[in-house]
Amino acid sequence: MTARLPDTALDPARALADVSQRWRDDLVGQLTQYVEIPAKSPGFDADWAAHGLLERVVRDAAQWIESQRVSGLTLEVVRIEGRTPVLLFEIAAHQHTSTQTVVMYGHLDKQPEFNGWKTGLGPWTPKIIDDKLYGRGSADDGYAVYAAITAVQALKAQGTPHPRIVGLVETCEESGSFDLPAYLDALKPRLGDVGLVVCLDSGAGNYDQLWLTTSLRGLAGGVLRVDILDEGVHSGDASGVVPSSFRILRHVLDRLEDSATGRLLPELFHCDIPAERVAQAQDTAATLGDAVWRRFPWAHADCGGSSTFALPMSTDPAEALINRTWRPTLSVVGADGFPAMADAGNVLRPYTAFKLSLRLPPLVDAAHAVQQLKTLLEDNAPYQARVTFTPNGAATGWNAPSLTPWFEGALQRASQDCFGAPCGYIGQGGTIPLMNLLSQGFPKAQMMVCGVLGPQSNAHGPNEFLHLPYAQRLTAAVAQVIASVPQAAQA
Repeated sequence: MTARLPDTALDPARALADVSQRWRDDLVGQLTQYVEIPAKSPGFDADWAAHGLLERVVRDAAQWIESQRVSGLTLEVVRIEGRTPVLLFEIAAHQHTSTQTVVMYGHLDKQPEFNGWKTGLGPWTPKIIDDKLYGRGSADDGYAVYAAITAVQALKAQGTPHPRIVGLVETCEESGSFDLPAYLDALKPRLGDVGLVVCLDSGAGNYDQLWLTTSLRGLAGGVLRVDILDEGVHSGDASGVVPSSFRILRHVLDRLEDSATGRLLPELFHCDIPAERVAQAQDTAATLGDAVWRRFPWAHADCGGSSTFALPMSTDPAEALINRTWRPTLSVVGADGFPAMADAGNVLRPYTAFKLSLRLPPLVDAAHAVQQLKTLLEDNAPYQARVTFTPNGAATGWNAPSLTPWFEGALQRASQDCFGAPCGYIGQGGTIPLMNLLSQGFPKAQMMVCGVLGPQSNAHGPNEFLHLPYAQRLTAAVAQVIASVPQAAQA
């Protein structure tokens, strides 16, 4: 069905020009300074409060917002003892009869440094190359609060009617947003009747059109540890008698994953995939083609003058999209118990520990999955070794509600006006805990989950970048969608 494209009081060409100018004159400079601050999420900086870096990025954003002098705006840094701070701004409705609220979301905390940055680049060293701002947090997700205010300024510049807008910017997202539920409980009365959520913390299939995120996977994480000795012993003396802790750990993981295919074996970690999402994946695969998997930095080897590249789990674009959005997958993201290779003598190590990241389909309950995962890994330990799984976070995924005609039409018009191409629909393999919380609290709200994390942007890894031209167009598209929110008489 083709949705009717709604008319708005916003001139899209003027809005895009205004937004782009603000990005060039101001936002790039603000984000360059933001990149320089190693404001790591509390899960990666236990002393975040003492270091004060999260407070600093929140303060910088707050001071910038206040300097914009947006009419009808009030601002507050909300704090709960022992929890990371939240930035909350509110903008009164302008000539708009709807009583609903638009919530705009972003976060300012960052992932840790990681290694492998290209020469001349670094996590805290901002650099612009080919219209890309490199540095940790530039795209995930420091730009969001600045883009949100800039979108509102585009509305104000044209006197465009808009509903009440509330901005919620947290500093715990990269650690699983474990502080956020307490804030949502405290702030829910102030949010009001939420009709639209604009979440600027997601991805894009390419940089040529607006992309709406239709689903997000959940997450179950923890540390799996196998102890077989109380101290290391000579491998020549003990091997063949003492089983390797690494082999035991491999054996335990075989209960969870088929190492030949990567399929998670217990059915409880799977769910039925909605037919609508399968159809959307097929449409998106037709748009993106092999770029679905070719966009990753595959390892290669030189063989007789030619290069051989590593291959994905599936070269079928639709199958690859379904794999990364609606099927569970296991990743080992950290290890302990191993000496550095330069220090590795012939010693049979006493223990091996892996940090596991289990991505869950959107409809699988994360808390139940963690309980079942712990039982699966710990029971009946081989050789009566001490096997422990210590959970360190769980977040249930999210499946977007059906699009209302006004919202679908607004997305298509904004994408055509700002990009010259239709809006695309894509599931994402990452997790944004807020979305499930908001969907539960406001089941009738429409969800504009979008972002700048397109091909090679590489959030969490080395060489993260913000695609500046795309960020400008996305900001203008957000303004246009907000301008399309129906008045009360039309709703």
